Amino acid sequence: VQLVESGGGLVQAGGSLRLSCLASGGTFSTNTMGWFRQAPGREREFVAVIIMNLGTTDYADSVKGRFTISRDNAKNTVYLQMNSLKPEDTAIYSCVASKFYTLSARESQYEYWGPGNQVTVSS
Repeated sequence: VQLVESGGGLVQAGGSLRLSCLASGGTFSTNTMGWFRQAPGREREFVAVIIMNLGTTDYADSVKGRFTISRDNAKNTVYLQMNSLKPEDTAIYSCVASKFYTLSARESQYEYWGPGNQVTVSS
């Protein structure tokens, strides 16, 4: 399975961005997809997850109410709509996938990782 992210960039605080992640090469292995992020000098952290066939979601407390994860099963693509962005949202955002049906926030639960996409929020 290959995951390719797009949609990152530079935005001012309070602005919005939408990340996309396209999965290819084995869609039977992407029952769950999600996002993690890593800011400079900090550990990687869970952001959001979605179970693809159910649409069930979960979010980190730090992004609840601001970020929305969604999916297009026909395109095997997951999206992360990020609104009301803050400078502390600046990070490399990585798409993840798992063959398991899970809402886990643990990195070890995800077998597939994208290369990452930079999001920078200026103050």
